[in-house]
Amino acid sequence: MQERIVTIRNNAGIHCRPSSVILSTIKKEFPDHRFQLLTADGAVTELDSILSLISLAMSKGTSAVLQVEGIDEELAIRRIGDLFEYEFDFPPR
Repeated sequence: MQERIVTIRNNAGIHCRPSSVILSTIKKEFPDHRFQLLTADGAVTELDSILSLISLAMSKGTSAVLQVEGIDEELAIRRIGDLFEYEFDFPPR
């Protein structure tokens, strides 16, 4: 298992569109991996649906521990962790 602390940098936090990008990347690139997010309040959330991610209401500056288990954990934690820390701009400029 790999772990990484991620800090949300997106001005609007992790809302519907970033959640969609994160979850679709997980399903497309890492379908055999298991992702979890541990928040500061001790909640453990499986990253298996957009609603599970949105319900965390992660705003800018929020930190959490991202965990991944699977075949290529190093690539998976880097790729998905980077998406959590990405400053999304919709629509792209």
